Amino acid sequence: MQALFIGQTYIDVTFITDHMPVGDEKHVADAYAVSFGGNAVTAAFCCAKLGVPPDLIATMANDWLGRMFWDMADRYGISFHPRKVNSSSLSFIMPNDGKRAIVRCRDDQHIHPFPLLNIKGCRALHIDGHQPDAAIHYARLCREDGILTSLDGGGLRTNTHELLAFIDIAIVAERLCEQMDKTSEQMLDYLKGRGCKVGGVTMGERGLLWYDEAGTVRTLPAFPIPRARVIDTNGAGDVFHGAYIYSYLSNPSKGWHEHFKFARAASTFKIQKLGNEAGLPTLADIAAVKQEFRAEA
Repeated sequence: MQALFIGQTYIDVTFITDHMPVGDEKHVADAYAVSFGGNAVTAAFCCAKLGVPPDLIATMANDWLGRMFWDMADRYGISFHPRKVNSSSLSFIMPNDGKRAIVRCRDDQHIHPFPLLNIKGCRALHIDGHQPDAAIHYARLCREDGILTSLDGGGLRTNTHELLAFIDIAIVAERLCEQMDKTSEQMLDYLKGRGCKVGGVTMGERGLLWYDEAGTVRTLPAFPIPRARVIDTNGAGDVFHGAYIYSYLSNPSKGWHEHFKFARAASTFKIQKLGNEAGLPTLADIAAVKQEFRAEA
């Protein structure tokens, strides 16, 4: 086991349309994509695509969507440890002008306890707060064993405050700041207070506000990509997380500034593609983005 990711499985249906029908209307979308979804799940697929297939604890139903997801994970070399639910979860996503509207159908009523795995040899844990019992269990174990722990704080969960005490790298969304009534700067202070060694707030086209291992607050601006090339921002944050985990696993001696620059290029590639799977970059794709924007390798 190189890394362990824990999250909620979705099947994402992403479509582009200039009109949403109402009543008895019908309308044909301009384009669509069907792929895996979920925060930590998409991050796991990104890490696998870049060259380090992780283990993944995620929900799965015994239906055709669940079996489709298992096939996806197998194709990427991910070691999938399912946690059973009755129905597969779906997301219907409509990108529009750099934003995205989402309707979710979610089953997070777990039928069985989370899988108990041997984490010997694991070097990183990445969680998104879903499956809170599994998240806190493995975060504690990894902290005790000196394994890097990473949190995608996309939103406030039932045990976010408790969980952060076991997190090394906490990168959260502005949505969490809003839910906790904090500015981005106040959020950084909060993450420091919870003991996170590195923390940050992703701000979309305004980049990343973060503090490094020494506690110094820094900014990482987003690349100035033309608006016309921004196709689908959904999943860009998940790709960012998966890419910095990969970068850490591949080059643990580098600092987090370097890991985040690598992840910035990965998420820049993602927003130019429709759907999560099409938006997973290769190493060559990341190098091309860096070259285009004359970023340091």
